Amino acid sequence: MTKLVIHGGRRLSGEVTIGGAKNSTVALIPAAILADTPVKFDSVPDILDVYNLQVILESMNVTSTFKNGELMIDPTQIVEAELPSTAIKSLRASYYFMGSLLGRFGRATVTFPGGDNIGPRPIDQHIKGFEALGAKVREENDTVYITAEDGLKGARIFLDMVSVGATMNIILAAVHAEGTTILENAAREPEIIDLATFLNNMGAQIRGAGTDVIRITGVDKLESRNTHTIIPDRIEAGTYLALAAAYGDGVLVKNVIPEHLESFTAKMVEMGVQLEVREDSIFVPKSENLSPIQIKTSPFPGFATDLQQPMTPLLTQATGESTITETIYPERTRHIPELQKFGVQIDNPEYGKIVVSPSHDFKGATVAAAEIRAGAALVATGLMSEGVTEVLEAGHVLRGYDHIINKLTNLNADIEIVED
Repeated sequence: MTKLVIHGGRRLSGEVTIGGAKNSTVALIPAAILADTPVKFDSVPDILDVYNLQVILESMNVTSTFKNGELMIDPTQIVEAELPSTAIKSLRASYYFMGSLLGRFGRATVTFPGGDNIGPRPIDQHIKGFEALGAKVREENDTVYITAEDGLKGARIFLDMVSVGATMNIILAAVHAEGTTILENAAREPEIIDLATFLNNMGAQIRGAGTDVIRITGVDKLESRNTHTIIPDRIEAGTYLALAAAYGDGVLVKNVIPEHLESFTAKMVEMGVQLEVREDSIFVPKSENLSPIQIKTSPFPGFATDLQQPMTPLLTQATGESTITETIYPERTRHIPELQKFGVQIDNPEYGKIVVSPSHDFKGATVAAAEIRAGAALVATGLMSEGVTEVLEAGHVLRGYDHIINKLTNLNADIEIVED
């Protein structure tokens, strides 16, 4: 078992550079198999999800090398093969191979994806999109079988609910489909724009990414000509911004796109954090006398569900009671009993509602990270606590945060990885 050991009570200061977006990376890697040439990415985050995706690529005879933030993928010798279920179940984003394999071969067989347990996350909208394009979908023995014997045909698809995963998966499937696909009620996240930019630079015809109507005209070939630089991770950036405001003496967060964080930074400003927003960085001064706020998660450009847990340690430093209404994943509350072990005054009085009261003088504790963002909240609280904290099941944290030990150490934290 991997655990993080934290000696808390050391206030943070200095600079931290944000890595490439995890939620872009995990879609871009499956998208690479649609290319007819080798592809190259840079600003790739060094996270466990990347290595698990490389294992899946290898099973299809797709070679890849990953070093110093650069990832080379050569899909030119790809073969259809059974995908390794262990790697598939290690991350939810493995479901993007449904769309990319369907786009490449006209069929896909993928074990049901795994990933974080944060409540129901059905793939019915993905399947609805595949079927609209002409595919037949069958589920049997924890596996999804998708076939398009007559080829994929462009279609008009209206998503019943906004879904980032379904939007990306339908784009991947439709990029080689015959004719034009019109996807309505599409998600608008920056990571979708990043995926569309990568595909368009190889010759795809995708218009409207970043709006709720996306048009995809199918093409026969995709050829990579340039290195694709992955956008900065807005969730990682928000995590460090919140931590810096909660327990920092002045922290500069570099390599950010401030426009991607506006709903989040607006809440920090509402609390009284005097952010200095620059062109591609944000400085967080020492913050005191913070006001309580109300947060409601919603799809982009609203407050991201992935940031409600990393925001929690900051909310404890407010002068009154703050509330979070979680509308995306109302069951995303597994961090609450773990935070209470530190002495955090936090409760879940009703479904989808979290109440955070002012609390200080945290004591180190032994806690378990149930998922990526819950783990980030535990790490932040451990840094703010006196004594030693052990974060068990730390593999969840390492799945989503690039070089987290080095970055926190450079900010004056005392944290290390220990293998039991």
